[in-house]
Amino acid sequence: MNNQSSTVPDLAKALDLSIPTVTKIIGEMCEEGYVLSYGKLETGEGRPPTVYGLNREAGYFVGVDIKKFTLNIALMNFTGDMVQTEMDIPCSLENTAEGLTELCNYTTRFIESTGIDRNKILNICINISGRVNPESGYSYSWFNFEERPLAEVLTERLGYTVSIDNDTRAMTYAELIKGAAHGIKDAMYINISWGLGAGLIIDGKVYPGKSGFSGEIGHFIVFDNEILCHCGKRGCLETEVSGEALHRSLLQAVHEGRKSILSDRILHGESPLTLNEIVEAINKEDLLCIELIEEIGQKLGRYLAGFINVLNPALVVIGGVLAQTGDYILLPIRSAMRKYSLNLVNKDTEIVVTKLQEKAGTVGACLLARSRIFFTPGETY
Repeated sequence: MNNQSSTVPDLAKALDLSIPTVTKIIGEMCEEGYVLSYGKLETGEGRPPTVYGLNREAGYFVGVDIKKFTLNIALMNFTGDMVQTEMDIPCSLENTAEGLTELCNYTTRFIESTGIDRNKILNICINISGRVNPESGYSYSWFNFEERPLAEVLTERLGYTVSIDNDTRAMTYAELIKGAAHGIKDAMYINISWGLGAGLIIDGKVYPGKSGFSGEIGHFIVFDNEILCHCGKRGCLETEVSGEALHRSLLQAVHEGRKSILSDRILHGESPLTLNEIVEAINKEDLLCIELIEEIGQKLGRYLAGFINVLNPALVVIGGVLAQTGDYILLPIRSAMRKYSLNLVNKDTEIVVTKLQEKAGTVGACLLARSRIFFTPGETY
């Protein structure tokens, strides 16, 4: 997936293939229009080799990132450059047949708005929260209405090849390829948005688990709080460490008489308070919101300490909506991790905020769609 130009000998070395084999593959890809010849490389000695590179207009990939109240959709070209992005499309998809139809309609409208020849859309990847098996194409948490895989249903309804993946894993892949975890062999990505999830990078690859269900750290039973999680169990880590928990705690505090710059919005607003509004209030130094985000950061750091003791990663990337609060969540996480992890392990691990911020999901979805062209099934990550 190298986007830069290269010669046949260099490709053969990088891919550990023979020069005749690589020459044959390059010839076939040139005939299909995926690779272009960029002329001869002047070396000053011997016969100059030909330089080849990917044709950026050979095909395009669409990434769809489903959020709680919005939809983000993006278009990527063949060399991995973002061409068009539409963020924060107001859309509250319900887990119904009508919601699935609405998702298809939004996706179709976006593709039509790009003006790209439909035959050049090679793959669409849709990020879905919860349990998703990307290889079988089944989603077990959302839009699981038929006996056949959701990816197959979407392919039929949209008229394009469609793949699906877990939203946090897509974000993790984006950080690995284009973000803070680029070049890191062992890392964790923590997605703290309305829910809480994790992505694992082991030996330079995203680890999906046997059925694609890895990273569900939000559903560790760790609290004796009797708060019902959306998974159906009580006391999950997510019930007190998530955007949902922050939202619930803030509303409760304001209704109990505590003051915030969001008080009037909460008590008299006509529409539901969004997580982005809370993040904005934190970044405006609202004391109540800062207190609540620090509590969440401390709790998250305590349990991340256990993970780094087990996994010994080089890097932990904090992503998701709450990562946009920067040091307000990062500092308490770091403090708790230092307190509860082993000193030698803690020294090995750097903790940073995502570089890709809110675009991690769409970038990851596009990259996963693109990876389906470059890798065989089972080797996507």
